Amino acid sequence: MNLDSTVAVVTGASRGIGRATSLALAAGGCHVFGLARSEGDLESLSEILGDRFTPLVADVTDPQATKDAIDRAAEEGGRLDILVNNAGLGRFDPVDEQSLDDWNLQIDTNLSGVFYCTRAAVPHMKAQAKERGDGTEAGHIVHVASIAGLIGNPNLSAYNATKHGLRGFSDATMKELRPFGIRTTCVYPGSVDTSFGDKAGMSENPHAMSPESIADTICHVITSPYKTLISEVVMRPMGARK
Repeated sequence: MNLDSTVAVVTGASRGIGRATSLALAAGGCHVFGLARSEGDLESLSEILGDRFTPLVADVTDPQATKDAIDRAAEEGGRLDILVNNAGLGRFDPVDEQSLDDWNLQIDTNLSGVFYCTRAAVPHMKAQAKERGDGTEAGHIVHVASIAGLIGNPNLSAYNATKHGLRGFSDATMKELRPFGIRTTCVYPGSVDTSFGDKAGMSENPHAMSPESIADTICHVITSPYKTLISEVVMRPMGARK
């Protein structure tokens, strides 16, 4: 996919990987609709990107608000080429001390939120495939998971569960949507230098990857040759913790 004149929705766009991805996509010529709860952070990003960025204030745990936001992006953009499901959060507690509220919040954000966004985006992409009728790419969905979707971590059981679930969701929808010309990719970053990384103790790792490196990889996957489906990407820092 050539990013020029494409339309993307990026969730969790206000900071970290989502912010970096919004910047990278816009630099390639994409119009980015950034979806997040923080209006102030979205407006700050809008000041940088100007008319290449439209803020969408919504919470991915709200299915109707999410659908309304994605429908708006497709309507105002005239199409919907890319969805980057990046919004997520984690809570660090022993399993016997994990509150029900924290468990449910992680499930609702990291897993149900991805479902809500994907369910809202797919009809627009399928309609594009039908309209074109030429077998060209109709859309690309990228899920930002975590290395925690491939391994287990102590005191992170709920987060692990959501990211493992996201892997299954991505694999299933990849096989389901491929016949419609819609590519699906799941990205599994290891240590990343973000606020979440700080809470996880990743800031102690001098080799932690930058959000920009994850964003560049997402753009690489999206712009890869259409007949090449990159279904999973695992990213790790070059150096290990001592």
